[in-house]
Amino acid sequence: MKRDMELIRMILIEIEKQPSYLSEINLNFAGYSSEDIHYHVMLLCEAGLIVAHDQSSLSDIYWIPERLTWEGHEFLEASRDNNIWNKAKEIMSKGGGFVFDVAKPLLIKLIEHQISGYLP
Repeated sequence: MKRDMELIRMILIEIEKQPSYLSEINLNFAGYSSEDIHYHVMLLCEAGLIVAHDQSSLSDIYWIPERLTWEGHEFLEASRDNNIWNKAKEIMSKGGGFVFDVAKPLLIKLIEHQISGYLP
């Protein structure tokens, strides 16, 4: 299964919307199967962006997200603006693909460039 950074971002946004980390998080996105979503929740947990619990069985994958980590909040803040997100995806596609360890610094650089006009 391929990693889908759009789905990753959508999951982070949904988790952040929860009023409490104790709230049940419903993750349903048009065009994505339950297996796709749970796989990406697992990836987010492995990457340290969220806390999640593995409730998988021998026959299916089932990961329950609990909350964002500090790194998850940081990545989400860096990727929140759609224009910056799309620009980062465009730049990274020219380099051959979306590499997470390159994406966050790139997103931050794009934000720095955007806000540089506001600095004295």
